[in-house]
Amino acid sequence: MTKKESTSTPILKTSRGQKFVFGVFLILTALVLLLSFISYYVSGANDQSQVAQVADRTVAVENWLGKAGAWLAQMIVYQGFGVASFLFVKIIFMFGAYLVVDLPLAKLRKSLFWDLFLVLTISILFGLLWDVMPFMSGVVGYEINSFISDYIGTIGTVLLLILNVVIFLIFKLKVDPDKVKDFLERDATSDLEAVEIKDETTDEVVVNEEDEPKKVTPIVPSTTPIIEEEEDDSWKEIRKIEQPETTSFQVDKEALKPTILNTSEPHLPKEVLTPPISKQPEIITTNDSNFVIEKPEEEDVVEASLAQKLVQDFGEFDPTLELSNYQFPSIELLKEYSGSGITINQTELEENKNRILETLRNYKIDIAQIKATVGPTVTLYEIVPEAGIRISKIKSLEDDIALSLSALGIRIIAPIPGKGTIGIEVPNANPSMVSMKGVIASPKFQQAEMELPIALGKTISNETFVVDLAKMPHLLMAGATGQGKSVGLNAVLTSILYKKHPAEVKFVLVDPKKVELTLFNKIERHYLAKLPDTSDAIITDNAKVINTLNSLCIEMDNRYNLLKDASVRNIKEYNEKFKNRRLNPENGHRFLPYIILVVDEFADLIMTAGKEVETPIARLAQLARAIGIHLIIATQRPSVNVITGIIKANFPARIAFRVTSKIDSRTILDSQGADQLIGRGDLLYTQGNDLVRVQCAFVDTPEVEKICDFIGAQKAYPNAYLLPEYVGEESGINLDIDISERDSLFREAAEVVVTAQQGSASLIQRKLKLGYNRAGRLIDQLEAAGIVGSFEGSKARAVLIPDLVALEQFFANEQHNL
Repeated sequence: MTKKESTSTPILKTSRGQKFVFGVFLILTALVLLLSFISYYVSGANDQSQVAQVADRTVAVENWLGKAGAWLAQMIVYQGFGVASFLFVKIIFMFGAYLVVDLPLAKLRKSLFWDLFLVLTISILFGLLWDVMPFMSGVVGYEINSFISDYIGTIGTVLLLILNVVIFLIFKLKVDPDKVKDFLERDATSDLEAVEIKDETTDEVVVNEEDEPKKVTPIVPSTTPIIEEEEDDSWKEIRKIEQPETTSFQVDKEALKPTILNTSEPHLPKEVLTPPISKQPEIITTNDSNFVIEKPEEEDVVEASLAQKLVQDFGEFDPTLELSNYQFPSIELLKEYSGSGITINQTELEENKNRILETLRNYKIDIAQIKATVGPTVTLYEIVPEAGIRISKIKSLEDDIALSLSALGIRIIAPIPGKGTIGIEVPNANPSMVSMKGVIASPKFQQAEMELPIALGKTISNETFVVDLAKMPHLLMAGATGQGKSVGLNAVLTSILYKKHPAEVKFVLVDPKKVELTLFNKIERHYLAKLPDTSDAIITDNAKVINTLNSLCIEMDNRYNLLKDASVRNIKEYNEKFKNRRLNPENGHRFLPYIILVVDEFADLIMTAGKEVETPIARLAQLARAIGIHLIIATQRPSVNVITGIIKANFPARIAFRVTSKIDSRTILDSQGADQLIGRGDLLYTQGNDLVRVQCAFVDTPEVEKICDFIGAQKAYPNAYLLPEYVGEESGINLDIDISERDSLFREAAEVVVTAQQGSASLIQRKLKLGYNRAGRLIDQLEAAGIVGSFEGSKARAVLIPDLVALEQFFANEQHNL
């Protein structure tokens, strides 16, 4: 961090104490306004004539808060919005409460909008009643109402208020129009049934038995006796009673009293008292009386699950909410180079065409058609040979054509995949520069619907070449020194910075050169991930790379456990499920950002660490695709002992810059062609199928520095994204009495042996889930500290501290002596 940044940061940062004090001030302000408003409606009419004489101390007012309260009520309530001004009390109180409990104020946006909406609506509503209740509206409400009435009249104003009420009910209170419709239809149906019952029986009105228990509810008796076999005897006897059509059944209250012969359970007709009937399956009758078909009932469908209700109430989870004000870098931060446009040299194209045709004719190869496609650095000449010409014959003339054109890096594609032509790539005499600004600003990149879009550069046909790192899923970059690998890495990182929010992607940067990726230190708390208790997020020490790679393996395993619990297959489905609130954070679920591991010089790691680096990288390359961990590895030494078979098998996407030999080209791409490139960002890209020639976009160091400064100056997370802690078997501790060199699990190991009163390496190994080597070192340290005794052969070591209380006293004395 520069001096300028260090001095300006405390000014912009608001401390927790300042927020708390300001929140308490707002709460008290809301209380003052509430008391003054209430007092205004109690004695405001008497204080109106006194408000103008606020400065006169002899004037007395009746407001509870004195002249200040009377003046506030006069200005906000009477001169303002009337009774709707009480909503300002709520707004100020909510802002103060959110500051006191340290909640983000962004959550109050929607509430603030609806409160102001209600203030205007209520003040306009009471503005219609100004002549009756002038104190309820306020001058502002009256003036707004008069302005609206001048244009749409009083009736139009009423209709506008009705529209506002409907908007508030639908969008704020979430009133479902379908439920209102069902409620109205249900009421209409019940009213219609009541009218039908009244018409078909007597003139008595159907009422609710709870409201008027003394009135008798008429029923419609059946004219024919109905006997059901499965009913009990009491129901059968009542069913046999035949009643006239014009009479209603009267309930004998005396007969309902419980006696010895008459139990307390009433036996009433089914039309009066319907017993609870369980849902029975539908019976389908057939011709055969012994054969019955039972149709099972379908289960009810739950209209909305708990997750859907949470989404409806609170919306989808937004991972970018913590940095909701984050601004992506502007395209203007990138530099526009003067020679970035393609210039077509007609004379050069004609000369190259004639030389190609002349060389082929010397070997008796006739051409039916030839076409030239001009690119930034290379021109592709597509030729269609005459019938009967062998393609291998043209392919063998690569060096002869290069000699006739006097050009470096002639490459023949025989045939071009997907076309019936043969391609001859010839470098331009004056190559054009491909700027990163032009690539980033292209519609193909801006409109790319990819998880991790990368704009590499432009193809021979001058089209922006954009690929998705999430589908690669890992990228291997190789080439000779000074051919553009570091610029290619910067182009990859810049593309992602321009497209993804800090909450969506994290970088793990490994830079053995110590100078290539140091610019990205400024975005540590935005985009970088690191191990706990490490000072620098960019790893430059090869010894720390091993711990970082193993930590990524632990992160990978943890993420796979989360995917298993969520019953999903990849990170995209998991995050979608988490955003829809179908995963409970209390169960350990969280939003998973993509993690991109970038290694600038892989050969140096292989030389210093060897298998310790290759094994975790191979494991990550094999398994980490589904859980969003992607690898980008660059090397300047594409030999078989660096790019081994394990690495090549798990890195289908490869980028080859110019190399010096065909062997290196075959090592990288499994085919030749990289030795024919012209350098300066000229590359070949393959993803397991055809080769694509691309001119890499150029992004200079000052451009990367501007982007990192722009991002680093914005609000960031408290810390970088922390990876799981990894402690290897060889933790590097010394068997010494020095307290500073003790193992990090020394205290836990001491508690284990004191609790069990048995000092053995196997006990520590089982309880703390450690390897034997580390457990043995812990035992030696415990012996040096005087917690356990010396080695006694096959016996367990004696524990010299009796209990945990004595152990705590031991550590306290030890700390005091330091």
